[in-house]
Amino acid sequence: MTASRSTWTGITFGLCLAYYAAYQQFKLPPALPLLLQTYGYDRALAGGFMSVYAAAGLVLSLPLARALERIGFLAPILAALALMIAGTTLNLMAPENGWVVLAGRGLEGIGFAVLAIAGPVLANANATARQLPIVAGLSASWIPIGQLGATAAAPAAFAGPGWQALWWLGIAGALVLALWTLTVHAQRSVAFASPPAAAKAGEQKSAVARRSSLVLTAVAFMIFSGQYYAYMTWLPQYLVEVRGLSPSFAVAGYTVPVATLIVTNLIFAVILRAGIPLGPLLTVGMASQATVWWLIPVTGGGAGGVVSLVVYGIGAGIVPTCLFAVPGLLAGAGRPPASAFGILMTGRNLGVLVGPVLLALAFKSSGNWDVATPIFGTATTIGLGVCIWLSIVLAGARYGTNR
Repeated sequence: MTASRSTWTGITFGLCLAYYAAYQQFKLPPALPLLLQTYGYDRALAGGFMSVYAAAGLVLSLPLARALERIGFLAPILAALALMIAGTTLNLMAPENGWVVLAGRGLEGIGFAVLAIAGPVLANANATARQLPIVAGLSASWIPIGQLGATAAAPAAFAGPGWQALWWLGIAGALVLALWTLTVHAQRSVAFASPPAAAKAGEQKSAVARRSSLVLTAVAFMIFSGQYYAYMTWLPQYLVEVRGLSPSFAVAGYTVPVATLIVTNLIFAVILRAGIPLGPLLTVGMASQATVWWLIPVTGGGAGGVVSLVVYGIGAGIVPTCLFAVPGLLAGAGRPPASAFGILMTGRNLGVLVGPVLLALAFKSSGNWDVATPIFGTATTIGLGVCIWLSIVLAGARYGTNR
């Protein structure tokens, strides 16, 4: 479908699906120090609690994208929400068994893979051409908004019913979204058929060139996501072990880059809509990520550490905003199809799969958090090179000039 005007019900519905999926994945990191203390999980296994989401997405993103294009969104969304409830319930039943927790997180991860594609596609399908950059920024905020929701709920949970409250909130969210899905379908206020690609070949790049650009974007997404998820998964534990913060103060430190990221997403979405080239913005964002990693031994704690968290959050806001904008940029006069986001999610999920476990294994072998600097400093520097290459490929493409 090509929107002549924005359908804000559809935009909001699609974004909320993605935000909920991110909450489900990121309800774990704030609780991880308490879970490790209570149940003594192996650290590599604990890293897998995050990476299993990526494993599911890596295997399923492209097949799911094709299925969504073929059968539409209604049944897959409802099935995804049912899997979220099942996996979360399994976690609550046997939290002392790390392998059971991993299995429950795997069920959640399958649901996540569906919502991570369906949400952004529905949001894009209901936006006008001028608003697509804003929707890209809001879509790029899905992870930090989910993170912020989990971290905002965590202190009350820890002070009262315990970490389990975060899991019960996830079940409640799935039930609310299932009811909303059935309601908007009955009211026909959201189209659940997949939007087709642009019909006019003259208004878009060739299929081969588009796919090559998407694959390159997916590589950049893989590198960005690998280091970002490693950073955000283990940041609370690092702040507790190395900086001596309590779990509650560690959660507060964890929110600094997340909140910064959300604001940056929206600012740079507006900048993209104004017609500023995407490539240079993407390059600057990845360069800031690399700089933060290389300077960790220097910034340390105190004021330098806070500045480091803010700068990291700014870069982490720029990069995904630009990456989520690429499908819309390449789609010309049409709307990016589910398969475009399937390619991006495949790259993202590969990074998420490797990042947290890689950092956990590196710490386990060395016993020192400092090992993160050379590993992820090198990775983000390589990512900077990929972003420069993508900037050259996308040279001259701007929102507002190619539609």
